[in-house]
Amino acid sequence: MGRSSHGRAWRMPGMPSDLTAMRNILSSALPSSSARSGRQSRPLVRNLDAPTVISLAVLALALTLVLATAMTSPLKDDVAWLLYVARRWLAGERLYTDLVEVNPPLIVWIYALPSLVSATFGISPRAASAPFFAAIVLSCAWWTACLLAGRGALFARRLPVFATIGTLLLVLPGVEFGQREHLLIAASLPYLALLARGIPHDGEARAAEPGRLGLAVGMVAGLACALKPTYGVAFGAAELLAWRMGGKMWRPSSLGAAAALALYGVGVLLFCPAFLEQAVPLALALYGGTDTPCWQILLQSRVLLTGVAVSVLLAALAPRFLFRAAGPREGAASAPQLRPFVQVLLAVLAVFAVAAAASYVSQGKNWFYHRLPATVATLLVLLLWLASVAQLRPRRSLAVFAGTLLALGSLASFARDDYQRLQSWVSAAVAPNLDTEVKLERLVKQENAHTYIAFSEWIALGFPVVNDTGVKWASRFDSMWALKGELWRMRQDGAAPKDYPIRRWITRDFVANCPDLAVVDTREGINYVAVLSASDPAFAEAWSRYHQIAAFDGLRVLKRDAAGCASTSPLPPRVPRRTARPQEAPRGAATRQAARRLPPPQLRRPPHRR
Repeated sequence: MGRSSHGRAWRMPGMPSDLTAMRNILSSALPSSSARSGRQSRPLVRNLDAPTVISLAVLALALTLVLATAMTSPLKDDVAWLLYVARRWLAGERLYTDLVEVNPPLIVWIYALPSLVSATFGISPRAASAPFFAAIVLSCAWWTACLLAGRGALFARRLPVFATIGTLLLVLPGVEFGQREHLLIAASLPYLALLARGIPHDGEARAAEPGRLGLAVGMVAGLACALKPTYGVAFGAAELLAWRMGGKMWRPSSLGAAAALALYGVGVLLFCPAFLEQAVPLALALYGGTDTPCWQILLQSRVLLTGVAVSVLLAALAPRFLFRAAGPREGAASAPQLRPFVQVLLAVLAVFAVAAAASYVSQGKNWFYHRLPATVATLLVLLLWLASVAQLRPRRSLAVFAGTLLALGSLASFARDDYQRLQSWVSAAVAPNLDTEVKLERLVKQENAHTYIAFSEWIALGFPVVNDTGVKWASRFDSMWALKGELWRMRQDGAAPKDYPIRRWITRDFVANCPDLAVVDTREGINYVAVLSASDPAFAEAWSRYHQIAAFDGLRVLKRDAAGCASTSPLPPRVPRRTARPQEAPRGAATRQAARRLPPPQLRRPPHRR
């Protein structure tokens, strides 16, 4: 550009005087990428106000606490067993044949990723799995916050919404971090958010669901349902409610969920037929032995069931009292499309919580992680109600006041129970030497054991002991749950199932693997060793070569002598199972007598089984 004799830059008439003006002209002439795509630009961080900063700080603190605890405390027994199964499956062993498991194969395929990382880089399974699970739940929390963004003033900012959901998903499970139900509810939240968006609200009629986005959300939700198909009733109840409230039944998300379930079913038939041929019949035949009476489930789940009832009440009160009391602009009117989005979301989450709680009770297992889907949905309803009251500040109403008190009371009950779970989990990380699992791991290393087995229904006596020590597990089962189920079936039917000779499988595995160390749990009401000795002479002879070396926490630890487990005397020829023999009746009577030999003592903590 030429300069004048006075040294100032020469410019053409009408040309902007500086670069800022030129940039303004170009920006007005050329639309931004968000404008070209038809979307309104939403910066991620508009202003970091106090609620946003506080919520992100709480999330960071929760993430640090959970990761530090999960990576320093013993793995949860179910998680440790599935990581072991995934690793052995990657090594070439046959799922549901060499490794007896009753869960669908999807969870094993998912756990194969941290198992592969652990084996490849030589890190512990808990160091590989904890960040993996945290990444899954936080990704789902962020996705849900993005889908809720812009739906009313309550969801105007994504970061506080993301921090709230993420903190809840991180802290609530406690030691059950990474269980199937934990991953299931995390992956279901984006679907529920998109489902609520499709219901007429805030003056909008039924809006068309984004195609690719809806398909992706639906496929993730379908795979989440495949983790525990019994919770499909919760998705069905939410879909039915959305249809009754004016939503579409067939959407990209619902079609994507159906397609994912169908593809998964075909994959199981083609690549893992043993699940349907062996695992499902085995579970149907023997799994009832671990059932808990319904009245006991209802009694010990009173906090959850009370919270579900409160969430239903709040969802019913919201359209008549909360939003109408807020005034005509925010209140609900007679036309369905004038409902506020928060009212719609409250209803969807409450119905999902009710159906998930019903699914939990119907499973007959009083295990906390089965409550996680219903618990998360219930807590979100309670938090939504309190946030709506704080944001809308409705006129004085007895119903709103009573609903707020009930919500606060339910939250306090949930917080008390979760604090107790977190306290025991953190204590196991701070003082791990006090845990039974750590004592067993130390003993296995001290005795330089290469093979190991535990006669107990408590999976934790085997896993994570095997994961952390690398010792070989001397059974195809993770615990004695199947033997307990066989004995239960004998009491029900008068005879053990012919297709599932559990005692023979366990004794053959024992004699073939000849474990260096064996643990006997004396706290349970069944003397498993006596049952197996009465059933198989080869096992009884092999067991006679073990002597006790330690006893603690209600356990007896026995070590094998120098001699092996193989029988020195020839065994009688094996008679086919269908051939009736008169001498079989005394053996069954001896087995039942051995099973009743010990009185049922109190367990230190309840055994877990999926």
